[in-house]
Amino acid sequence: MNLSFHIAKKYFFSGKKRGFIHFISIISMLGVCVGTAALIIVLSVFNGLEDLNRTIFKSSDPDIKVSPTSGKTFALEDIDISKIRGIEGVYQATEVIEDNALARREDQQIVVVVKGVDSTFQINNPLAENKFDGELLTQEGDENFAFVGAGVFQTLNLQSFNYLRPIQLWYPRNQKINAINPEDNINREYLPVSGTFVLEQKYDNLVYIPLDVMENLTELYDKRTAVEIRLEDEQLSGKVKSELISLLGEGFKVQDRDEQNAALYRAIKIEKLFIFLALLFIIGIASFNIYFALTMLVLDKRDDIQTLSALGADKNLVRKIFITEGGIISLSGALLGLVIGVGICWSQMQFGWLSMGMEFAIVDAYPVLLKTSDVLFSLIGIINIAFLASWFPARKAEKFMTTYD
Repeated sequence: MNLSFHIAKKYFFSGKKRGFIHFISIISMLGVCVGTAALIIVLSVFNGLEDLNRTIFKSSDPDIKVSPTSGKTFALEDIDISKIRGIEGVYQATEVIEDNALARREDQQIVVVVKGVDSTFQINNPLAENKFDGELLTQEGDENFAFVGAGVFQTLNLQSFNYLRPIQLWYPRNQKINAINPEDNINREYLPVSGTFVLEQKYDNLVYIPLDVMENLTELYDKRTAVEIRLEDEQLSGKVKSELISLLGEGFKVQDRDEQNAALYRAIKIEKLFIFLALLFIIGIASFNIYFALTMLVLDKRDDIQTLSALGADKNLVRKIFITEGGIISLSGALLGLVIGVGICWSQMQFGWLSMGMEFAIVDAYPVLLKTSDVLFSLIGIINIAFLASWFPARKAEKFMTTYD
C-alpha cells in the first residue's frame, strides 16, 4: 500500500485523534457532500428543462423554417414551393402567414398570434398529440375552423364545435383611418373552434386558421411570412437545410429547430453555467473547513512529522500525506454526495415523485435528465478545489519538517 495513503487513512479513521479536529473533518466532508448533491441535482434539472423544451418545440415548431432575411413577408412568386416539396427528405412544406390580431367573444378579448396555414398543416401533425379538447382541424370540406391554444380557449370561454360561440378575429385594415365610420377600419373573421391544445405558456395565445381566411383578414394576398417544413427523418435536417440554402439564395433565412429557438437554449446554457460556477464556489467555501482541519492536524502532528524526518522521509512524502488526507475528506464527501444526487435524480426520472403542481402541464413530474458529462465536470471541479484546500496546509507541514530536521 502507498505509504502516504496509509498514514493519511490512519489519521482520518484513527479513534485517537483529537475530537475537535475529527469533528471539523466530518463537517468538511458533509459540506462537500451537500454541495455535490446539490450540484448534480440542479444541473440535471436544467438538462430536464432543456429536454422538455425540445419535446415541446418538436410538437409546435417545424423541423426547418424558411423566412425572409429582411422584412416581414415575401411574395409567393419569389419562392418555388413545388421545388421545396420535391427535395428528398421533405415530408411536408406548409405555407404560413403569421401576425398578431385581437380575438374576441362577447365581452372577453385577448391579443393572439394568428397563423394562417394551408391544408398540409393538419396532416399527421405532431401537435395533435397535445390536443386537450376537440380535433385538430382548420378545414373540413367547405367549413373553416380555428384551432386554438389553451389560454385563448379558457379566456374566451370557448367550446369545441359550438357554432353559436365562434371566435372573432379583428385585424386593422390596410387603409387610411375612416373617422366617420370606425367599424370600417377593422377586418373581422368569425370561426367556430375545432379544438384546443396544451403546451407551455408561450403557445397559449396561438390560433391556427386556414390560409385563405388569414389572407382575407390581413389582406396579404399572395404573400407569406414563412414556409414551415417537416421532414421524413430529423437526421436529414442538415442535408435538407443545405439544399434549401442553395435553392433559395441570400434573400431567405433557413433555420432548423434549434436555431429557431436559439435565444432560449443560449439562456438555459448561460444559466446552467452560472449555477455550476455558483455551486462550485459554495463548495469552495465549504472546503475552507478542509483547510482549517488540515492546518490543525499539521499542528497536532508535529511530533509525527519530526519522527518521519528522523527516519529519512523527504518533503515530498510529508506533503503527499496531508494532500491525501484532504483528498480522503473531500472525495468521501463528493462520492457520498454523488450517490445521493444521482439517486434522487434517478428516482425522479423513474417514479416522478415531485409533481409540477400545474393543472395544464405537458408532463406531470418535474423534468430531470442525468448527463455523464455533468457528473465528470463536477468531480473534476471538486478535486481541484480539494487539492487547493490541501496544498497550503501540506506546505506548512514541510516547514515544520525543515524546522526539526
